[in-house]
This record gives sequence, structure tokens and C-alpha cells, in this order.
Amino acid sequence: MKDGKSLAEKVADDILAMITIDKKFLPGDKLPNENELSGELRISRTTLREAVRILVTHNVLEIRRGKGTYVKENRELTEDFGLKNLTDMKPDIKDLFEMRLIFEPQLAYYAAKRATDKELERILHYGKQEEALILKGEDRTEVEQAFHKSIAKATHNEFMNRLMPIIYQAIDKGVLLSEQNDEILQDTLHDHRMIMEFLLKRDAQGAETAMKLHIIHAMRGFGFFEE
Repeated sequence: MKDGKSLAEKVADDILAMITIDKKFLPGDKLPNENELSGELRISRTTLREAVRILVTHNVLEIRRGKGTYVKENRELTEDFGLKNLTDMKPDIKDLFEMRLIFEPQLAYYAAKRATDKELERILHYGKQEEALILKGEDRTEVEQAFHKSIAKATHNEFMNRLMPIIYQAIDKGVLLSEQNDEILQDTLHDHRMIMEFLLKRDAQGAETAMKLHIIHAMRGFGFFEE
């Protein structure tokens, strides 16, 4: 876990995750009033005010006098950190999964080391939600994105977070291709459980290995993993 953050900074991180991952608050939305939000987050109003001040400084929130606190229309919250030229390349699914294989095991490694308890709770929430959708045969694209984005955020590495829009291309295509492949779906269920188990134990090497196996299983299922 990354040390040195004040409670207000951790609360600011949590509110940011509610905006960028949970989509609980969208750009232009008004946040709940101070009493309601501090009660939901189980913090004092003083801590909430400091967290809001941090997010205002970082151009995430804005305070409108007499109206309340709003999520700013800030494109940086969803943009790709100047990597749009890469996302426009439309690489094929094999290239995208190779990138995942290089990139995501390290995300899992650092998430296991640095995730706060709240971040682990969010990862497990989306992992279990995705499992339920798979078992019901329902679309899981958004939930799978949230699962992997939650892991990326838990690394506390901003550049890793900004690379995620590229990773989403592979996730989206993988979901579509796997819908009619029972073997890949079963591997996904097993692999995600294993990833969550190692993250919960804060076993960084185990989480890294589990993520690597997860991506290899998918690549093998699609027939383009090179032994």
C-alpha cells in the first residue's frame, strides 16, 4: 500500500473513483449535500471539505456559490493522455492482447502492493458483479472495464491509468469474441477469482502471475498465443 497520504487525500481518491470508475457522478452532476456525502463516506464534514478542496485544485470539482459542488466538464478525466494517435491506429485483436500481456500483469503486481482497503473493496465488487453477469449470460463489457480500471487505479501510477483507454479496446473485443466460447468464459471466471484472491492477500507476485495466466488463456482460446 502506498504510504504518506492524509485521510483527506484518500477521500479525494475515493470521490475521484466514484466519478471515473463507478460513474456515480458524471460531468455536470451536483454532488450530494455535505451531510449526506460525509455520512455515506463515514468521515467528518471537515475531512470532506478538505477532500473537495483537493479535487477543486485538481480541476475535478467546482464550487458554485449558493448552488453546491459540481463535477467539472473536464475532458482530462476521460481522455487518453495524448495517446489518441495510438487509439486511432485500430490495431488488430492479437496486437491488443499482446499489449495486455506486457502491461497488465504489472498492474496487478503494483495494485497488490499499493491498493487501499477501499480500492480492494471496489475491485472485488466489480469482479463479483462480472461473475454474476457471465453466469446469467448477460453483457459484461462495462463491468469488465471497471474491474480492470479499478486495478489500474490501485497502482497509484497516473501514467498507467491514462493508458487504459487503449487496453479497453482489447477488453471490448475480447468480450465480444468470448460470448460464444464456453471455455474462455470458464477460464475468465476461474482467473478473475484467482486474481481477486491474490489481491486480497496482497500477494503481488501471485497477482501478477494470475493476471498473466488470465490473458494467456484468452489468447490461447482465440488461437493466437505463440508458445
